[in-house]
Amino acid sequence: MILTTTEHFPGREYEILGLVKGNTIQTVNAIRDIGAGLKTLVGGELTKYNEMMNDARALATKRMIQEAEDLEADAVIGMRYASSSIMQSAAEVMAYGTAIRFI
Repeated sequence: MILTTTEHFPGREYEILGLVKGNTIQTVNAIRDIGAGLKTLVGGELTKYNEMMNDARALATKRMIQEAEDLEADAVIGMRYASSSIMQSAAEVMAYGTAIRFI
């Protein structure tokens, strides 16, 4: 599956199949969250939150690709990520774009 952030796929003719998306809501272990809270006092990177967000993006992307494959798409153009806080220590990540099939 080809994924691109561009709004068009140059050099190829294609038909637009529609919006595809994938999302997930991830949380951090409560013990790790306490450690992250302490880390904010002294500064530095919150590696467990980075890992959580990277895992969430990967899973959301995988689910978006599955939707595109279900439509027999060849690519997803205009791909984007969106994220939001659902509650303390929980975040939703959505991957979305436009599924296309080459003609």
